[in-house]
Amino acid sequence: MRKNIGSLIALSLTICVLLFSSFKSNKAITENDYSAKDLAYHDEPDSETTESSQMFPLERAYKPFSPTLGKSFIGFKEALGFKESGGDYFTVNTFGYLGKYQFGKETLKMIGIYNLTHFLQNPEIQEKAFVANAQRNKWILRKDIEKYVGKTINGINITESGILAAAHLAGPGNVKKYLRSYGADIFADAYGTTIQYYIKKFSGYDTTLIKPNRKAKVELKA
Repeated sequence: MRKNIGSLIALSLTICVLLFSSFKSNKAITENDYSAKDLAYHDEPDSETTESSQMFPLERAYKPFSPTLGKSFIGFKEALGFKESGGDYFTVNTFGYLGKYQFGKETLKMIGIYNLTHFLQNPEIQEKAFVANAQRNKWILRKDIEKYVGKTINGINITESGILAAAHLAGPGNVKKYLRSYGADIFADAYGTTIQYYIKKFSGYDTTLIKPNRKAKVELKA
């Protein structure tokens, strides 16, 4: 009889422990249960704050970490390629500009590319074309880069990467006109995008890898 009573008491205690543990594990989770060590912390929310992020501030403040190219040279050319074509190597716009960086036929000829079909189908050549064109533009604009980088024109800080991006958009001659007129002569392309917009949007990238070269060409494999 005593053995049966002891078994019943032990069973009752086990049930109580299990119920207590279940209750504890189902408690509401609050922001205090997390720390910056648990999740990748972003000090500032995205500029495009959604209604859901306002409802759930924890979700807005703590976001999974994602790598970024930042202001590196690769970041520069990828950002420019995305703005030009969405990063699409195989696209041709309504004015006949080709590829990821939207090159015109005449510009391609100047850097040694004549077969447009082959160019459009070859991402490696497009990347080489971007570098060669930037080298050529940097040589043409070398004196203007030296003179105007660090100055402010129309409220915009002038940087080398901004100048090179604007030259990619509109050619180095139009960039010279903009800089030497201190922002009075603002060229816009057929879609209405201005030199000034590119100078601002692509400012502050590291373009030291681009070496000025008056005779820059794309070396095509035989």
